[in-house]
Amino acid sequence: MLKTLRTSDRALMVLFTIFVLAVPLIMAPLGAGYPDLMQRFAIYGIFAIGFNILFGLTGYLSFGHAAFLGVGSYSALWMLKLLSINIVPAIIFAVVVSGLFALLIGFISLRRSGIYFSILTLAFAQMSYNLAYSVLTPITNGETGLQLDLEDPRILDSASEVGQMASPSLFGLEMGDTAVVPFLGMDLQFNVGFYVSALILIGMFYLSLRIFRSPFGMILRAVKSNQTRLNYTGFNSRPYTLTAFVMSGMYAGLAGALLVCMDPLAGADRMQWTASGEVVLMTIMGGAGTLIGPVLGAGIIKYFENIFSRINESVVEGWFSALPDGVTDVLVAVVSPFLGSGWHISLGLIFMLVVIFLPGGLVEGASRIMNLVARLSQARKTGSSRSDARPLDDDVSSKEPSPGSVNTKEP
Repeated sequence: MLKTLRTSDRALMVLFTIFVLAVPLIMAPLGAGYPDLMQRFAIYGIFAIGFNILFGLTGYLSFGHAAFLGVGSYSALWMLKLLSINIVPAIIFAVVVSGLFALLIGFISLRRSGIYFSILTLAFAQMSYNLAYSVLTPITNGETGLQLDLEDPRILDSASEVGQMASPSLFGLEMGDTAVVPFLGMDLQFNVGFYVSALILIGMFYLSLRIFRSPFGMILRAVKSNQTRLNYTGFNSRPYTLTAFVMSGMYAGLAGALLVCMDPLAGADRMQWTASGEVVLMTIMGGAGTLIGPVLGAGIIKYFENIFSRINESVVEGWFSALPDGVTDVLVAVVSPFLGSGWHISLGLIFMLVVIFLPGGLVEGASRIMNLVARLSQARKTGSSRSDARPLDDDVSSKEPSPGSVNTKEP
C-alpha cells in the first residue's frame, strides 16, 4: 500500500511539473498565453495551495487570508526599494513577516472554531485593510499604493542610470524578459517571471504533498474529522492547527511577494474581503482537501476573470454571424449578459453546479469520469473474453461423444 502511494505521488509530481512548465503551449490556443495571465495562474495557485493546507486539512474556514497577501506585497516592495532589486531578499522577508503576522492572528483566532473563527479572521483582514488606507499611510502610501521610485536608496545595488526605473530581477534576469517563439501559427511567449513563479509553484506543491502524506497531515485530518473527540483523548491539537495557520499565511505572503516581483506595485485593495472570498471559491471549486484541486480552481477563476471579461457584444455577434439575423439577435441577447462585465454570473452558475452536483469539486468530477471509463473498459474486456470462450466450449462439446452414441468404425 505504501509503495503504491509513493508511486502514485511520483507520477502526480511528474505530471504536474510537465503541465506547469508547458502552460505557454497549452494556454496559447485558449487566448491566455500572455505573460501577465500565466504569472497569475502560478501565483494564485500558490495562494490556493496554502489556503488548502488550512481549510482542506483542518476544516477551519478563514475569510481573512487576503491580509497575508497584502502584508507579503508591502514587505517585498519595501525590500525592493531599500535593499536590492533582486527578488530573493524580497521573497524571504515577505514570507517571514507574513508568518509572524499569521502567528499573531492565528493565536487569537484559533481560540474559537466554526463561524466564530471565520468572523474573527474576516475582522482582522478588514482592520488590516483600513489600517493600510489610513493609519499606516506612511508605510503603505494609502490609496495611491506603494511602488518603486527613481530615488529609492537600495543598499546592495549600484546606482541605476539617470531617468531609468529599476526592474525586479533574479541575479540579472529581469522578470519582464520574454522570448517569443512562432509555433503552428501561434506566438508562444516564454517569460522569465512566469517560469520563476512556476518553479516556486512546483516546489510549494511538493511541500504540500509531503504535508498531506506526513503524520502532521494525519493529525490535521483528525482535527477536521472530530476535534472534540481528539481533545477528549488528551491530545492537544491547538499547536498543530496554529502551525497549519502560520504555514498557510506564509504561502499567502509568498504569493503576495511574487505579485510585487512581477509587477512592482502594492495596494490595499489586495487585502479586501473579496480577495479572501476569491481564494475560498478557488479551493472549493477545484476540490478542498485535494492536492491538485486548488491549483485547478485558481486557473479557472483567473481565466474567467481575464478572458471572459473581455468578450463584448460585438464578439458574440461574430460567433453567430452565419445564422439568420433574427436567430442571431436572440442568441446575442441570451448569451451577452453572461460575458463581458457579467462574467461573474457565469462563474456563479458554474460554482452553484459544482457545489450541488460535485461537492468534492472538479477533481471529484474528473475522478467520476475516470472511474466510469475504467468500468466501461472492464465491462468490454469481460464481454470480449466471454465471447471468445463460448466458441471454444461449443467446439469441445461437439467433439465429445454423447452418452448414447455408438462407435460404428471397425477396429
